[in-house]
Amino acid sequence: MAESPDRVGRIYYKHNRIKQLRAFCFAAQSGSISKAAERLFLSQPSVSLQIQALERELGITLFERRGPRIRLTPDGETLYELAQPLVEGVDALPEQFAARSQSLHAGRLDIAAGESTTLYILPDLIRAFMAQYPGVHVKLHNLQGRELCQAIRQDEVDFAVGSMLDLPDDINYRAVYSYGLSLITPLDHPLAKKDIISLEDLANGELIVPPRQLTTWRLINLVFQQHSVPYKVRLEVGGWEIIKRYVELGFGIAIASNICLTGAEQIAVRSLPDLFPRRTYGVMTRRGKFLSAQAKRFIELMKPDFFEPEAGERPHPATPVSENVFIAADDEGGPPHND
Repeated sequence: MAESPDRVGRIYYKHNRIKQLRAFCFAAQSGSISKAAERLFLSQPSVSLQIQALERELGITLFERRGPRIRLTPDGETLYELAQPLVEGVDALPEQFAARSQSLHAGRLDIAAGESTTLYILPDLIRAFMAQYPGVHVKLHNLQGRELCQAIRQDEVDFAVGSMLDLPDDINYRAVYSYGLSLITPLDHPLAKKDIISLEDLANGELIVPPRQLTTWRLINLVFQQHSVPYKVRLEVGGWEIIKRYVELGFGIAIASNICLTGAEQIAVRSLPDLFPRRTYGVMTRRGKFLSAQAKRFIELMKPDFFEPEAGERPHPATPVSENVFIAADDEGGPPHND
């Protein structure tokens, strides 16, 4: 006796539970059925059908639908917490197998970073890593802001290194380095020898600023706004090496992260600890992300005890805790530079 089409359909979807859960998790992460379909290389109706089958079998509603956007219901949030580790584990099997079978002698490593990190933090680290593991293919993705977060969320990179003002809830961050901000001026500029520098001095000093999408610009703008001090911008220049060069040439002054100051520049440098908070630079990963052995070894080059639990923290080596992007420490915490 032939089984009814309805029963056949139920058996089919039950046997494809991992596909249902993957579709559900991807939709939850992106907040969109269509984006989940793109990520899965499926049609939108196929993804909707898998999620609907999951809802029918569990007898719950997983999403609130508001036009093209969707939000998890309380039941959906509970299922997401349970299902994501399962999907992560299944999807990470090839990487885990490769990590165990090939160790660190092959594979690839994708790192996302902004300009400052790419220019001033990563070179020595990449050189050391490639010397130790020459068989690993390293790809550096130069990304900023939303593009960087999107690359982390979509697993286009293993992790990112950098600093952000706004840390999304679905991205973990752990600080590794810290840097203050300094005023840089031409050698003969009046502020180069002024005893006490105020925000008003900076506001009237014809500032050279980085592009608005960079975190440093947002921090500078935030501090001036918080103190209700209007400021003048003489020039907006893309890139810290260009900014430093234009300061050398006398076009104006700039507020720069100490990360980009090497000491070889022909400029005056004045620390501004009382005006601007120190920023941390660290490692960003998607919450729940499985880190390959290659990724872990690279991160340990930055901070050898990175995966050791801190006091009062439960061990969870694949999920670094979140930390603040600002600190009040006195000592500079940048990476050691090889001469």
